[in-house]
Amino acid sequence: MRPGRPSEDALLALIAGALLPLSLAPVHAWPLAPISVALFYVSCERTSARGASGVWPMAALGFLFGLGKYGVGASWVYVSIHEHGGAPVPLAVLLVGLFVAFMALFPATQLAAFGKLRDRLAPPMLQGVTFIALWVLWEWLLTWVLSGFPWLFVGSGQIDGPLAAFAPVGGVLLLSTVTLIMGVALARGVLVRGRAARLRALLPGLAVLLLGLALAPVEWTQPTGTGRAALVQGNIPQATKWQPAQRAPILATMQRLSEPHWGVDLLLWPEAAITLYEHEAAPYLARWAERGRQAGTTLVLGLPAVEAVPVPGGDTAYSFANLAVAVGAGSGRYRKRRLVPFGEYVPLEDLLRGLIRFFDLPMSHASPGPMQQPLLRIGEKRAAMAICYEIAYPALVRGDMPAAVLLTISNDTWFGRSLGPEQHRQLARLRALELGRYLLRATNNGYTVIVDHRGRVTEALPRFEAGVLQGAYELRGGLTPFARFGHWPLLLGIGVALSLVLFLRARLRPAKDTEPP
Repeated sequence: MRPGRPSEDALLALIAGALLPLSLAPVHAWPLAPISVALFYVSCERTSARGASGVWPMAALGFLFGLGKYGVGASWVYVSIHEHGGAPVPLAVLLVGLFVAFMALFPATQLAAFGKLRDRLAPPMLQGVTFIALWVLWEWLLTWVLSGFPWLFVGSGQIDGPLAAFAPVGGVLLLSTVTLIMGVALARGVLVRGRAARLRALLPGLAVLLLGLALAPVEWTQPTGTGRAALVQGNIPQATKWQPAQRAPILATMQRLSEPHWGVDLLLWPEAAITLYEHEAAPYLARWAERGRQAGTTLVLGLPAVEAVPVPGGDTAYSFANLAVAVGAGSGRYRKRRLVPFGEYVPLEDLLRGLIRFFDLPMSHASPGPMQQPLLRIGEKRAAMAICYEIAYPALVRGDMPAAVLLTISNDTWFGRSLGPEQHRQLARLRALELGRYLLRATNNGYTVIVDHRGRVTEALPRFEAGVLQGAYELRGGLTPFARFGHWPLLLGIGVALSLVLFLRARLRPAKDTEPP
């Protein structure tokens, strides 16, 4: 293999990172994910071929890959900071740049670890296993480290491709694993010489592709009943939503849209559908509860709450909560568990609070609910709830099994016509596929959808229009392998693989490293 020039390899890593988000919504070009991985792996191999295989050269490639990945894939952060947060363009660009650079540290440290372990691992297969294992391990870290940002995973775009059937088996991390196997196999097929060697290099990628196709017909869960739902999309402008004068008009809009639909099993309103606090909305909730009991309808809606919290010295602080409550023929109260950094709480609060309007919204003082909460009830059936970007957390949603149906409410108005709402809908679809459950998603201005147990959108409303989505959904029982075991079998396999790599690396250590000084 010809060693690469540093500038060429750097550009290749940057391009590979920028290609990865194009495998996701809204482009949905799923083959670009393994191609992105292959290009990135080639850049690492070319760098190593010129003798620069240590920690820092690999970390630099990882950082450039991360800049491309998050610079393209998370560009939607700019919309909320500039258009809704009131930050001037230069400040908004600076803040987005800092966010992208921070997130790029994750692939940088991942590749630094690869550069460290790769030394003295001569067999290409061991190098590929190490590369894949570390990548998946770092994606797992992104589901919880610093509250997590489980976005732009390499397997997420495969929901519309032939690998999708791996999702109910091992979740998004298994999807990432098989995508990485295809990418590394493709890279090895390019790097080696000779027809026979090329075929051997490509075999693992072909094997996972065929296995994915073989798994596709398997039904992991079973229908246990059906229901009718009406999902309300109010299309309330974000610029005026939280103005006190808009409380009554918003309330009137939601009631007007819902009025013809009392009688369905489930009436679902979006996140913060009304801007009255829970205690202020009590008379309305009581009225809707009575209406729902008479009609046989469960109304589930999002609204904020404020609670007094005693602090030392006899003073009182106020804590905000993002809620979903069920009234009528059903019942329940859910408090959001995973809060959005900067949107619902402000890291480095002393430095950032007051910098721009976005960092000082009332809901940016929110506090999370407990991890274990009772499921909502729709009639006699249990429903799992995820508010806004909680649906991106696979383990969080899996923890609510065995619910009969998944509910999620959101307000993606913050992100306008950017990539964000498209990616958000795709992640919701992935949770439905992983758990073998129908998913009902109500949003303020889109995407409001009904998703079946295979992650397919069955009904949808147009974005940026007020309306009501009516449709049927299935209640389902049984557990997919992922719902039963989570990511732990895969993580155990990664632990075994990395332990083997460390063992073999120690065995291959040069004698001078083991001699006493």
